[in-house]
Parts: sequence; C-alpha cells; structure tokens
Amino acid sequence: MSRNGASRSWQRNLDVWTLLLWVALCAVGLVAIYSTTHGPAAAQMAESVSDNFYRQLTWMGVCAVGIAIALMLPVRFFRQAAYPIYGLTLLLLLASLVVGTEVNGARSWLVLGPLRLQVSEVAKVGTVLAVAQLLSERRTKASAGSVGTSLKAVALIVVPAGLIILQNDMGTALVFFGLVPIMLFWSGLPLHMIVLMVSPAVAGYLSLVYWPAAVVFALLFTAGIWYRTRQPSLAAIAATFTAGVTVVTSFAISYLLQPHQVARLVSFTNPEAEEFRQGVGFHLVQSKAAIGSGGWWGQGFMNGTQTQGAYVPAQSTDFIFSVIGEEFGFVGSLVVLSLLGALLLRVIRLGVDVKHPFGSIVAAGAVGVYLIHIFINIGMATGILPVIGIPLPFISYGGSAMLANTALLAIVLDTHMRRDDLSIYGY
Repeated sequence: MSRNGASRSWQRNLDVWTLLLWVALCAVGLVAIYSTTHGPAAAQMAESVSDNFYRQLTWMGVCAVGIAIALMLPVRFFRQAAYPIYGLTLLLLLASLVVGTEVNGARSWLVLGPLRLQVSEVAKVGTVLAVAQLLSERRTKASAGSVGTSLKAVALIVVPAGLIILQNDMGTALVFFGLVPIMLFWSGLPLHMIVLMVSPAVAGYLSLVYWPAAVVFALLFTAGIWYRTRQPSLAAIAATFTAGVTVVTSFAISYLLQPHQVARLVSFTNPEAEEFRQGVGFHLVQSKAAIGSGGWWGQGFMNGTQTQGAYVPAQSTDFIFSVIGEEFGFVGSLVVLSLLGALLLRVIRLGVDVKHPFGSIVAAGAVGVYLIHIFINIGMATGILPVIGIPLPFISYGGSAMLANTALLAIVLDTHMRRDDLSIYGY
C-alpha cells in the first residue's frame, strides 16, 4: 500500500466519537468555570482565580494541537519512548521535591519559565506507558499474568506513588495505587488476586465509616477467599490485608494522627458535627447543599445561591461538580455523568479492538485514571468520600491535569487508529 493509501486508512480508523466526547466534556468544564469566575462569586475571589476560564481555554487549544501531533506519530514511538518517558517523569518528581513550589501544602509543582507544571499529573502518562510496555514485551507475553511480572508492574507504579506521597499529595498517590488492580486485571492476573488487592481499600473505608462493619467484612472476606481457593496462604493474606488495615486505621485515628488530619479523613461521615462544622465539614455541607438545591433542572446558569455566594470552596477545581449540580440540576448532572460514562465505555471499546497488548493495556490504564478520578471527585462532592483534592477529568480547571488526561486519550486514539501496524512490531 502506498504512503497516501496508508494515511487514508489511518484516517478512516480515527474514532471521531471519542474526540467529540472530549470536546463535549471540555465544553462543560468551560461553562462551569466561566460561571464561577464571571458570576457574582467572582467578586469574592482572588484576581488570579478569575483568569481560570481563559487559562483553561488556552490549555484546551494546546491539548487539541497535542492530539493532532500524537495522531501523526507511529505506534512504535510510544513503545520505544515508554521507559525514557517514565524515567523522565521520575526525575521531574525528584526535582519537585528539591526545587518544587508548594501549593496547598503539596510540593508537586515545577515552575519552568512562564509554565507551572504539576509533575504528579504528567507522571501518570509515563507510568501507564511503562507498565503497558512491560506487560506487552515478547518475553512477558506468555507470563503477563504471572506473579513475577505483576510484581515488576506494581513496582513501576509504586515508585512514582511513593515520591508523590513525599510531596504530601496523598490524593494523587491514591490514583496510582488504584491503577494496580485495574491494569493487572486487564493483563490477565486472576480475579481472586485482584480482589485481594482491592480488599484493603474496602476495609479502610469501612473503618472510617463504622469499624464494626470493617471487622465483619474482614471475617467474611477471609472466609470467602478460603472457600474460593482452598489455599491457607491466600486466606492468611486476606486476613492480614483486611484485619490489618482495620486495626492500623483505627489505631492511627486514635493515637497517631493530628486532630486536623483526623477531621479531614472522617468528617465526611458526619460533616455537621460540632468538631467538623467550622473546618472541612463546612465545605462538605455547602457542597451537598448546592447539589441538593439544584433540584431537577437547576437554578440556572450563574444563578446558584451556594456557589455564587462563594460558600463552596475550590469551585472551579475540586468541587466543580457542585456548580453543575446547583445550576443545572439533576438532569444536568446526569448528562455530565452520561458523557463521562460514554467516554469510559468508548475507551474500553478502543482497547478491546486493539489486539496487541500494548494498546489494550494503555487503554485500560487511561480508563483506570479517569474512573478513579470520577469516583473520588464526585464521591467527595456528594459527601460519601473524604475530601482529598482530586479533579474531575476534562471538566475541573487545571492545565497539567488536562494535558495528562488528554495525552492518555490521544495515545489510545493513535494506537487504535494504527492498530494494524502493531502486529509487525511483535510482542
């Protein structure tokens, strides 16, 4: 086939629906950001925040150009560059620890001339690429689901997560830890191993909400693993993961953590309590009030009483879903959730279409990043999860997050568009 013929073939394979979903979600974000920065609430905001709309619009343009560039690159480029990109992101994470700028208590930012980059966001791209390359190499094709290969993949994820924890950004680190079961499940690790990995998170959450429920979960889960596998070693691991996390969480809340740290973790269980009402609990109460006051159809664009009164914090970033819920109501919120769900399903479909494991696992990693962000952000805004500062993909303000999320999407689109090329590069 001629070069022009190949080019036309690639263009025919481009998934336009995914691009349209990206545009729609970015547009929703711009509308919500404009409301918070140009409505009545703008009078009570810092001057730097009032420019968020124009900065986000600029970043959307930059990302659009980035998508066009990514779609012109051969798939071999992303495979060959996976480890170098991963190594570069580790160096940037180390640099941010030494010379980074602290924002909201986290030293996650590097100032590069006029550009301020949140390195922990960019690290997600390098990590997903590196794990996908590891699990798709020729020597690991037959053993992608083996324990040894899985441990190597876990190490690739845990190293940047650890550096991000040192930056005091536990929220972003949780995204990395959440990638472990998602990417390993997609690569073929048995389901009971994935469930084991997820069990500590469930036990920890129940420990925060009601510790007796965590104890019951630990007992039932351990018994279930024993019944399913008949392996004492796995049952012992299950007991250690669940009961251990329950004990450690309860002990830390009672004896190790400072009062403000405890409040941040458990205030979501009863934000109106006296000890939380004046702190982080106030934010949760206002966010839930904003979403609830939207009713079915919302109070209207730039007419939200809670958000335009500046009662809800971080309206253009962490709590942007509160703005959508109040101004556009249940119907508007449902539309946004439908767009997000459609994007997830579309990326999964693209990953399934790519038979080569590299493209498939990159798609799984992208879905994992988006899904974890969506779950935590909306759970935080609705008061069912602690406030840990996670943006809503493509909607919340943030250039670094927009760039990283769009980069993952662009790579998925490119691997799908050129999926017929992957076979010639082998495993």
